[in-house]
Amino acid sequence: MSFNVSGELEARVSDTEIVSSGGFDNIFDLHKLWLQGNTSCTEFSNHFLVTGPPEAGAFKKRPAKHTQFRRFYDRGDLPIALEHDTKGNKIAWKVEIEKLDYHHYLPMLFEGLRETEHPYEFFARQGVHDMLEHGGAKILPVVPQLILPIRDALDTRDLQVVCTTLKVLQHLVISGEMVGEALVPYYRQILPVLNIFKNKNLNSGDGIDYSQQRRENIGDLIQETLEAFEKHGGEDSFINIKYMIPTYESCLLN
Repeated sequence: MSFNVSGELEARVSDTEIVSSGGFDNIFDLHKLWLQGNTSCTEFSNHFLVTGPPEAGAFKKRPAKHTQFRRFYDRGDLPIALEHDTKGNKIAWKVEIEKLDYHHYLPMLFEGLRETEHPYEFFARQGVHDMLEHGGAKILPVVPQLILPIRDALDTRDLQVVCTTLKVLQHLVISGEMVGEALVPYYRQILPVLNIFKNKNLNSGDGIDYSQQRRENIGDLIQETLEAFEKHGGEDSFINIKYMIPTYESCLLN
């Protein structure tokens, strides 16, 4: 039992926090009377505020620090520029993508997936897709370097960042031979956040869910990503997905 900064009496009874608002010197005496039926719930609640546990915060967005990608872009060290055309913005690469050092640039662009401000978000997202499109055999050796930035991006719990990362993961598993199988040992780093958001779908009732058209419904994206992992991850992919996400059902075995 203790007094808080406002002078109210605090105590813990049956693992529930109870704060006295005055009128009784001993909280345990009142609680005993209440349990014996000698005082009403109303009288008890008039003198004490019973509060529940705090929110767990599993879905709470977490702040992301500025990335190395942002620093390199601001210094002009990246071989990219913004090009405008009638179809929208795209990246103008100053060198051929096939000649880039994938061990250097691809992990940096993956780290940039945490960015949410323009133009960093656009360059990181589009740059990753461009490099995956033209990478071929260069991608597989870089996979271990991509796990940490992927995990950090998912761990922001920012829905925009998570959706962008899920689309990148779907592209990654089909970007090169054996890439999907190379990701299987890293499911323990990638899948925990997917397990948290797997059932977080928008219930719009009779309304129209435009996020489905934009592929921004996180629950659907997670399901698509897990199915892509299973299809391209080899024979051990399903059992490893099932271990991390028990509610996942195979899209191949059923």
